[in-house]
Amino acid sequence: MIEIHDDENTFVTKLDSLFSISSEQVEGASSDISGLIGQYAHGNEPSHHTVYLFAYAGQQWKTAEKVREICTTFYNDQPDGLCGNEDCGQMSAWYVLSSMGMYPVNPANGAYVFGSPLFNSAEIVLQEGKSFKIIAENNSRENLYIQSATLNGKPYAKSYITHKEIMNGGELVFKMGNTPNPDFGANMEDRPKSIVY
Repeated sequence: MIEIHDDENTFVTKLDSLFSISSEQVEGASSDISGLIGQYAHGNEPSHHTVYLFAYAGQQWKTAEKVREICTTFYNDQPDGLCGNEDCGQMSAWYVLSSMGMYPVNPANGAYVFGSPLFNSAEIVLQEGKSFKIIAENNSRENLYIQSATLNGKPYAKSYITHKEIMNGGELVFKMGNTPNPDFGANMEDRPKSIVY
């Protein structure tokens, strides 16, 4: 998609516009068009990956902003706590994974793109007594931006993690802050790609 838009700046401008244009709907619009930010419709599951695409252009911090907004605006613990149609659990799956700080934009390629974790800590229990822990240090409503990360105590500059790395077990630590870190995940080698990992 970035290539189709000629360059990443044009792509990001187009992606930004999706979230900033009018949310006005035409008469007879589908009822699945709900949970709107501009023309992004979170209530329509096929668009759930869209907010994570900023990371592919090296602007993970924009993904963090949108993910945190969606998690705190379109979900609550009331009977009508979802903004869309819960097809086979996708609305909930998006929330659970995004609350942990990641989402599989392309579930077949083995990468989970980072967003903005809601939880201060989460643990995935794996086979053979292993686990994968995710810790968000200095996390709060205001501190929604990933400043840096470590994986098993070593600096981790990528804005994604692979399924294989998760299945190995270990600990991913995000250091959170209240201002974007435009350098996190910005280098080409640190961005997610549309390849199989």
